[in-house]
Amino acid sequence: MYFLGIDFGTSGARTCVIDTEGAVVAEDARDFGRLEEYERAGIWREALWDLVASLPPAIRSQLSDIALDGTSGTVLACDEELAPRHPPLLYSDGRAVIEAALIAKTAEPGHPAAAVTSGLAKVLWLKKRLGLTGARLYLNQADWLSGLLTGRVGMTDYHNALKMGLDLDALKWPAWVEYLADVDYLPVPIAPGARLATVSRPRARYLGVNPSCMVHAGTTDSIAAFLAAGVSQSGDAVTSLGSTLVLKLLSDSRVESTAHGVYSHWFGSRWLAGGASNAGGAVLRQFFDDRQLAALSERIDPAVASPLDYVPLPRTGERFPVSDPALEPRLSPRPADDAEFLHGLLESLARIEARGYALLAKLGATPAGRVETAGGGARNAVWTHIRQRLLGMPVACAAHTEAAYGAALLARDGLQRFASIPQ
Repeated sequence: MYFLGIDFGTSGARTCVIDTEGAVVAEDARDFGRLEEYERAGIWREALWDLVASLPPAIRSQLSDIALDGTSGTVLACDEELAPRHPPLLYSDGRAVIEAALIAKTAEPGHPAAAVTSGLAKVLWLKKRLGLTGARLYLNQADWLSGLLTGRVGMTDYHNALKMGLDLDALKWPAWVEYLADVDYLPVPIAPGARLATVSRPRARYLGVNPSCMVHAGTTDSIAAFLAAGVSQSGDAVTSLGSTLVLKLLSDSRVESTAHGVYSHWFGSRWLAGGASNAGGAVLRQFFDDRQLAALSERIDPAVASPLDYVPLPRTGERFPVSDPALEPRLSPRPADDAEFLHGLLESLARIEARGYALLAKLGATPAGRVETAGGGARNAVWTHIRQRLLGMPVACAAHTEAAYGAALLARDGLQRFASIPQ
């Protein structure tokens, strides 16, 4: 039997197939390129079909289970056939300022749904623009993708539901969410890894997939990266260095702060505390390609601190470790030497990471003791040394750095993925 994990990130989608022992037997990827807003949903759909159909026939015919992850807080307004009625609003979209203020007045203090980039704020913004008959379903990205495979919607996982307003104590929608959302249909929140439905018969025939293949409730891309890293002790942390910088810390305590963009996810008997900055690899891509990053990094001494202090955002707005939709990037002065410029960018990104983990501890989370690194940035040894110097704790590259591997583990283990973590 084989187990498929599919990761939908900011810049592309990846698949990872594992066997019952967790060994990787196939991997693939699709780069989205530069997308216009109206193209997003169509490209995501095409990437999903293409990635599954491109698996070797022997794997597709013996595919047992699938789980997907998507970017947290990315929302689609759809009709009952899952056709989008408006371009998807991405996780970092900060246009729902008025809606977020309304949520903040209604929600319990500090709830992540009160952030301007929350899923619930996007739902309210979309409803206002589309009208009462504009859409019947408001779905997180992972729920929409899973629905395309199964032909069914009706459930959402706890992780993606958090920014829609999930009550983490009762693990259901609170009354204030039902009141504010005021939609015909709110999906039932269920645990990540729970069984949803088999791949629909038409899709199974079209894709050449085992017709009894089960699709499981998914998770967010950063939590899938955390699962891939394989850490298990309280105080273990995973930093995902992709287009954005995401921190996840396994904590005995639940911490939240809307002002800082800090929230905690359900993780069995413990909590996964953290936050997501808009800074990350996307700002590096504005200036350098992979070849340049590798060549310039070789000229950097990671033991020496850079005097440059940037606000390394790709555009206006930050989510963590401070939530400020008006924060402007600061990427000057730029030295004549590109290696010095890159050094300043890497150091500034590492400072954000260090402030983030210090903030989580200050808010009451289990202090981080070691950091595993996932995502494309994990391969940059110079950046790793800079981060270790600023964090003051061991920093390593995770054994598995791709979120798709974590999604594959979720497909294989289901709910047991959370129950089996040692205390």
